[in-house]
Amino acid sequence: MVAQIIDGKKIAQQIKSEVAHLVQMRIKAGDAAPCLAVVLVGHDSASQMYVTSKRKTCESIGFISLAYDLPNNVSETELLMLIDQLNTNHSVDGILIQLPLPVGIDNIRVLEQIAPHKDVDGFHPYNLGRLCQRAPLLRPCTPRGVITLLERYNINIVGLNAVVVGASNIVGRPMGMELLLAGCTVTITHRFTRNLQQHVQNADLLVVAVGKAGFIPGSWIKSGAIVIDIGINCLDNGKVVGDVNFSEAIERAAYITPVPGGVGPMTVATLIQNTLQACKYRKLS
Repeated sequence: MVAQIIDGKKIAQQIKSEVAHLVQMRIKAGDAAPCLAVVLVGHDSASQMYVTSKRKTCESIGFISLAYDLPNNVSETELLMLIDQLNTNHSVDGILIQLPLPVGIDNIRVLEQIAPHKDVDGFHPYNLGRLCQRAPLLRPCTPRGVITLLERYNINIVGLNAVVVGASNIVGRPMGMELLLAGCTVTITHRFTRNLQQHVQNADLLVVAVGKAGFIPGSWIKSGAIVIDIGINCLDNGKVVGDVNFSEAIERAAYITPVPGGVGPMTVATLIQNTLQACKYRKLS
């Protein structure tokens, strides 16, 4: 068995085209284009790269993109004041704070300062709570992107045993909630989990997000499983790989996401979907 590749680049491009069309329809109807404010603190090269990609994507589909590049020594108070200004700016639909923030700034406090209806990353406790209550509004981008990939490939996951390896607030935990909402029986594993191999071997659907290259051997993959690799790791030779040993896993899985080109593009695609949704909320309110 050789797994079918789940092409995140292709699906992300489809979504961008769909959103661009909806934006043009809004503009023709006399409505404003969606507006996303992206806040970058400091000069982390990886963060700068991600922010540049997000801004270019927004502009390419007709969004208004506002850039707020703050110095590394900005205070938490100053950052919170900027967020308050963006919260009350009626022309701004979405606010994105690029993580990680510098040492000395409380990530949780900053994310909680964003108005829930402008929280296009889906990290605010209100939005996470809505997801837990089976009434999601703005959803965390990477987990929602995974669900979209499965839907676009017509992969039925209802009733499957889903195992999430990694329990981060950004990916693992909301991923578990998304899979539960989709009808899976969900196990979330973490650093204290015993018998990780046994959990992985029982997974009909395996989602891995730990940030460790090749952490899951292909021999652990259940024959015919669906493998979603969210990890992005850069090796010393410059090669980018995931958390799953791809060359081994592809021989056992039924479906698998590559790294790069799998889940990564879907995170940005979901961000623009969320921003358009936030724009619609603003109009309704």
